[in-house]
Amino acid sequence: MIQHYWATFVELIATPFEHVALIWGIVPLYFGLLLNELTADKANFRTALQSGFSFLWAGAQWSWPYFASRGLNLPRIELNAGLPVNLLVTFLTLALGLVALISGLRKKFPKHLHFIGHTRFANYFMITLFPIQAHIGMNWTWDRLMAIGLFAVPIWLVLHFGLMPVRHR
Repeated sequence: MIQHYWATFVELIATPFEHVALIWGIVPLYFGLLLNELTADKANFRTALQSGFSFLWAGAQWSWPYFASRGLNLPRIELNAGLPVNLLVTFLTLALGLVALISGLRKKFPKHLHFIGHTRFANYFMITLFPIQAHIGMNWTWDRLMAIGLFAVPIWLVLHFGLMPVRHR
C-alpha cells in the first residue's frame, strides 16, 4: 500500500518537470522552500515576505490559464467537479500571499493571523499541489491528497535535520 502512495507522490513531484511551461513556475517554489528552511524557526516579517511571495507566485501560476490567450496552446479549462476546488485553493493561496506580503511590508500581523509569518513548510504543499492546480490533466483525488499528507512529515524531517548544519542559529 505504501508503494502506491509513494508512486503517487513521485508523480506529483515529477510531473511539473515533464512540462516545459511549468518548470519556470515550480522552480521558484523549490528555491522558496530552501530559503524558508534556512531561516529562523520563529515567525517574523522577513519570513512573512518570503511566504507571501511564494503564495502569490503559486497563485499567479495557477490562475494564469484562466486569463491566458488561447493562442499559446494552453490547456482549455473545462467545467468539471474539480474546478470549484481548484478555484478555492487558488483564491485562498492568493489571499494568504497578499496578507503575508502586506504584513511583512507593514511589519505588523493582523489579529489572529500571526501564523502567516511562520509558514516555512508551506512551499512543500504548494509544490505538491502544483501539478493538480496547474491544469495539466491531474485532478484532485483522495490518493493524491493522502500521498501529500503521508509524506509531509518525513519530508519535513529530512529538510529540517538535513539543513540544520547550514541553518543560521
